[in-house]
Amino acid sequence: MRVAVVGGGIAGLAHAYAAARRGFDVTLFERDERAQGASVRNFGLIWPIGQPAGQILQLALRSREIWLAMLDAAGLPYLATGSLHAAYRDDEEAVGREFAETGPGHGYDCRWLPAAEALIRSQALVADGLRGALWSATEITVDPRIVLARLPEFLAERYGVKLAYGHAVHVAAPPVVETARGKFEADRVIVCAGDDFETLFPQVFAAAGVVRSKLQMMRTPPQPNGWQLGPALAGGLTMRYYPSFELCSSLGALKRRVAEETPAFDQWGVHVMLSQTAAGEITIGDSHEYGRSVDVFDKPEIDELILGALRGFARLPLMQIARRWHGVYARHGSKLYLRERPAEGVDVVTVTRGVGMTLSFGLGEQTVAAWGGR
Repeated sequence: MRVAVVGGGIAGLAHAYAAARRGFDVTLFERDERAQGASVRNFGLIWPIGQPAGQILQLALRSREIWLAMLDAAGLPYLATGSLHAAYRDDEEAVGREFAETGPGHGYDCRWLPAAEALIRSQALVADGLRGALWSATEITVDPRIVLARLPEFLAERYGVKLAYGHAVHVAAPPVVETARGKFEADRVIVCAGDDFETLFPQVFAAAGVVRSKLQMMRTPPQPNGWQLGPALAGGLTMRYYPSFELCSSLGALKRRVAEETPAFDQWGVHVMLSQTAAGEITIGDSHEYGRSVDVFDKPEIDELILGALRGFARLPLMQIARRWHGVYARHGSKLYLRERPAEGVDVVTVTRGVGMTLSFGLGEQTVAAWGGR
């Protein structure tokens, strides 16, 4: 069977990988000469700890398994260093401890670390005022720029996936896929077009009420002398952002305190996370602005909010900022992804929160398995 995958971001690559592994004849279409969207503008974090308990957490953990197998097979670098949520206030400690107590019963591999043990795991944490940290073993960091550049080559070499970069698909109607550079034949089409809601099957996104989310991010230069961040780091602000922490009855107090003391964090959806690239740079972010259209101009005050919160819990040998950018991804008010079948032989799959790196490989496996057959 001939399969066309539209979109060269991580969701498209994951679906191409799943289809190719099942033995299908796969062509990957990407409108640009290389992927430039949200998939190369993020932390590179596979983040099961943040996913809601139940089916989504299990999907994230399965996606993690596929990631590890693929990364090893392709020889791509990654850091399986887990994560820490550092607590410096009473309410942050309460949420961290409660999650450490209840989370394992819901499938999370985590525990509470006293301050001294957390400082052993991470030399980046600020010691002064540290109450402890929630440790999770499951998180993985990849460098999205490397993965998005090399994974297509691996798919082509290992599985014979045909790469059609610079091909913007404007008609997806099996058995025909049309681009400005010609027509192609396909028995099935998977559309993973990210925040492009207008080109293919716009009725799907309009009916779902999907909007765009803009996030501002920064990156340091490579840290000196091979300095390693260790676990990916998050602060107490992150506990109020990811749905996994809704398990905690203590979360309400943390949310109320943040809203009262620092309302700008809620206004701009700020929480702070750190990850490290293969070159040793530290990626810092982020914020969230929502709407059908996003402001093309970044706001310096948002970057300062992020950096101010960062200084409260982390120190780096090089704190200067070498790069600043923003990313845009699809956002739905309650769903983490959309998977619709708007026409015979067509699947539209879009991750609708900032968890594309975490869920896409599991979603790809599910989408292709649902076809049955080989």
